[in-house]
Amino acid sequence: MKIQNLLVISYYLLTLTSFFLAFSTQSLKPCHDDFYSAELNRSSFPAGFLFGAGSSAYQYEGATNIDGRKPSIWDTFVTKYPEKISDHSTGNVADEFYYLYKEDIARMKKIGLDTFRLSISWSRVLPQGKISGGVNWKGVNFYNSLINELLSNGIQPFVTIFHWDLPQALEDEYGGFLSPKIVDDYRDYANFCFQEFGDRVKYWITLNEPNLFSSRGYASGIYAPGRCSNYIGNCSRGNSATEPYLVTHHLILSHANAVKLYKDKYKTSQKGIVGITVDSRWQVPKFQTVSSRKAALRALDFQFGWVVHPMTNGDYPKTMRCLVGNRLPNFTNEESILIKGTLDFVGLNYYTSKYADDVTSYSSVFLSYTTDSHVNETTEKNGIPIGELAGGNWLYMYPKGIREFVLYVKRKYSGLPIYITENGMADNNNNSLSIDEALDDDLRIKYHHLHLSYLLQAIKMGADVRGYSIWSLMDDFEWNFGYTLRFGLTYVDYRNGLKRYLKKSAFWFKNFLQMENSTTDSSLLVSS
Repeated sequence: MKIQNLLVISYYLLTLTSFFLAFSTQSLKPCHDDFYSAELNRSSFPAGFLFGAGSSAYQYEGATNIDGRKPSIWDTFVTKYPEKISDHSTGNVADEFYYLYKEDIARMKKIGLDTFRLSISWSRVLPQGKISGGVNWKGVNFYNSLINELLSNGIQPFVTIFHWDLPQALEDEYGGFLSPKIVDDYRDYANFCFQEFGDRVKYWITLNEPNLFSSRGYASGIYAPGRCSNYIGNCSRGNSATEPYLVTHHLILSHANAVKLYKDKYKTSQKGIVGITVDSRWQVPKFQTVSSRKAALRALDFQFGWVVHPMTNGDYPKTMRCLVGNRLPNFTNEESILIKGTLDFVGLNYYTSKYADDVTSYSSVFLSYTTDSHVNETTEKNGIPIGELAGGNWLYMYPKGIREFVLYVKRKYSGLPIYITENGMADNNNNSLSIDEALDDDLRIKYHHLHLSYLLQAIKMGADVRGYSIWSLMDDFEWNFGYTLRFGLTYVDYRNGLKRYLKKSAFWFKNFLQMENSTTDSSLLVSS
């Protein structure tokens, strides 16, 4: 009881003393759409700043049953729960990047990208998830060819080792990331990636958005493997009160073991850097009250801090320790030492923001990660949306949030370099539009221009941001949204042989990167 009381006291002292710092920049003079007309190009950013675009294996590659690849949990999920995908689609074909990557890389080069973020399909290179289960050299050869093609075109690969597509074999054997056994198997898989590709890859991301993998796969059940408590969602199994925390715990230990391996065995010769990407909304206090500001801080701890705080401080945020209690796993002293200081950089995946307010009444019976923070997140205040709504029902444009977020990271995690590894907006897939109409995406141009402008402000205020990657290079399979949303700079014609057409935003980005107002190059428009 005494320990619990100390935790509660520490929690309130923490929040009372930190919210003033955390939201000090809210009083800055607001900047609006005047940025949209301001001059902005590559030269506005520091020398060496990297601009790129992103992808992931399951969302892009297709060829899921080709050349020795075996199923991942996403292959199983879309087959078992088609109703959880908006259009009942799958990634079986996706963009067929597995076959068309050379054409797509040629397009990247013409746009002028510095980097391309890709992920390696674990079950394409290790079909059974383990080295002992055999290496699929056809899969390895694909990634070798992809990496070499990028480098030969002057584009640096930004490689994600795990982007949610766990081999189904490991899920079947011991429950995947629910089991501590995954830590050794992930470390061996990462070792294989470093060994095979590390002589050419200088930027590594161990895990993509582990917080979303856990919360949506094990709390709400809307992502693979589709687990949750039956009082939270339509799931046949799971525990939303405990499993998300257990999974994230094993993800963090997996990351730490892989980073230690890289530093001990490869860093001296390969000279790469290793980080992680975390998705989080920026949290705007709904009201100018202590309770709203504390709620915003809690929400940040439960989203961003859940992953980053252990890797910088050796344990979860005190707010989580207080509110989650014994459902939150503990690190041993040895594990705490292992995980602390394991980030060469943090990748921030930022899309939107929400208003945060305190929840004063909550259930002590139906516990879940989804409610543990005691925060009510909303997109409106007094009937007015937080920003302009883009595609889907969740992506409200709030470009100021990217500035506030990186300044928050600067304050709270001082010295931690930042790459914006995803930032982008979606159009709803509207089959009634002609292709020419679909390519006219002025709102996407506005979105990126404004976000880059606010990001530049943060850099000038001392934030150590070193790169910006657009999500996404192409329209793709967008997880539970299927193909109903289009995030790409490139339009993919799913009804006509997956032909690619660069959107207006791609030419804007090309001009931005070339620091000139070049005319549209019609040769970039179509790829058969």
